[in-house]
Amino acid sequence: MKKVYEGKTKNVYLLDDGNCLLEFKDDVTGENGVFDPGANKVALSIEGMGRSGVRMTKFFYEKIEAAGIATHFVSADVEKATMVVKSATLFGSGIEVVCRNKATGSFIKRYGAYAKEGQDLDALVEITLKDDDRNDPLITKDALSTLGILTGEEYEQLKSMAKSVCKIVTDEFAKKGAQLYDIKFEFGRVDGKVRLIDEISAGCMRVYKDGNKLAPLDIGNVIFG
Repeated sequence: MKKVYEGKTKNVYLLDDGNCLLEFKDDVTGENGVFDPGANKVALSIEGMGRSGVRMTKFFYEKIEAAGIATHFVSADVEKATMVVKSATLFGSGIEVVCRNKATGSFIKRYGAYAKEGQDLDALVEITLKDDDRNDPLITKDALSTLGILTGEEYEQLKSMAKSVCKIVTDEFAKKGAQLYDIKFEFGRVDGKVRLIDEISAGCMRVYKDGNKLAPLDIGNVIFG
């Protein structure tokens, strides 16, 4: 087993069989010690966050696979905070697909002249490049195609997949009386086909209940409590 990548919230190891092992950390992104899934820096460490992330990812990936949506998930070990996945090729150096049910965060910062906090957005999809130096800039479908990052067909496929996955996650929180405001996904190619990759955990989403924004571990507790 060889470490091939050390990220903000996970380490990635290449296994002998060609699959990868994701090792989840307790670190979460944010600013000034406050959790923010859209931030590019580690803000704090929360004990148990790694195990919570694997547990949530396993829970949602199994539901997503059951719905006929392809992922790179193979297996998970919650106690060890690890997950085995199929090796994936990134689009360019990586893209992030944000699905927004409600206006908040960077959406309000960009479009506050037109949008109000909490405004319904009907699972609006935005794509950003994974590029810390340029603060993860938004990118359009045409630019993605022109720059050779992905094809127009792949764009439409992952957009449709993102909306479908967002609905699955949204519905699970709704069963618990909570609202998913937004969620960040990653996609890549597995055997040349578009697949959902990475994680679906509290570190990738904003969830509200009774008008209050939930802390990361509380998000997991809503699902499993």
